[in-house]
Amino acid sequence: MSQEPWIPLSHRVPELGALELLLAVARLGSLGRAAKELGITQPAASGRIRSMERQLGVTLVERSPRGSRLTAAGALVTDWAGRIVEAAEAFDAGARALRGRRDSRLRVAASMTIAEYLLPGWLVALQAERPGTAVSLLAGNSAAVARRLLAGEADLGFVEGLAVPEGLDGVVVARDRLIVVVAPGHPWARTGRAVTAGELAATPLILREEGSGTRQVLDAALASYGGLSAPLLELSSTTAVKAAAVSGAGAGVLSELAVGEEVGARRLVRVEVAGVALARDLRAVWPTGPGPAGPGRDLLALTRRGDAVYGAH
Repeated sequence: MSQEPWIPLSHRVPELGALELLLAVARLGSLGRAAKELGITQPAASGRIRSMERQLGVTLVERSPRGSRLTAAGALVTDWAGRIVEAAEAFDAGARALRGRRDSRLRVAASMTIAEYLLPGWLVALQAERPGTAVSLLAGNSAAVARRLLAGEADLGFVEGLAVPEGLDGVVVARDRLIVVVAPGHPWARTGRAVTAGELAATPLILREEGSGTRQVLDAALASYGGLSAPLLELSSTTAVKAAAVSGAGAGVLSELAVGEEVGARRLVRVEVAGVALARDLRAVWPTGPGPAGPGRDLLALTRRGDAVYGAH
């Protein structure tokens, strides 16, 4: 006994728009009025009905000068069509609820400098555009941000390293500079001269931990000068590095964003470094594939506005 070839259900069941049209014809008693209600032309509606009749192999609608009425087969198909459309409406309502839940929250992971000095302003602007969005912020170094994104624990991340971490896509949203700072009593502050890259490399510094964007940039910049000396202190936050430098413990290397107030008040002194560039890119990142959606997409757009971000390009 031969078996009929399998045909996909989508080829055997009329499309949803055709079923909605049939239901409108049944309710209004006129193909023309049904077409008008659905926003299509009468010839298009007639074509859609004929196509459905050919697909099912039965006549569904009888047309006359007085209007259109369903055949017996058409009435039966209309009954089935009503159930399909109701199921589709329930599906749509569920999908909209899912989108609503997704679009009402945003999980952001950011490296320390961005979390402390840029994100607060961006998030205030986001709340003005999307009031009611619940935002959670996870701060850590750039390596930790990448891990959170890859583990599905964050929707959008911000990092300060040399490149986009593996497994992520990203875009530069700002540029930043690292600067060397010391307390006013430090010898480098008293001489007033620039230190060389070699001197900086040979000096034990107050540094962020390995895995931080600050440390990555500094390691790369001084690699050709013998690399960094063993740290004088290795600390896990920008605030801690800044406090140690203010106390006079030694020279620290921090984002220009982080020390503007202290330099302005002369609690810290900026030391110029000759022969080496300590600029870096600040990036928004997300798992490889489609870009951020919902509030993540809106936050990303805010970060790239020229008036909303330090150093934007």
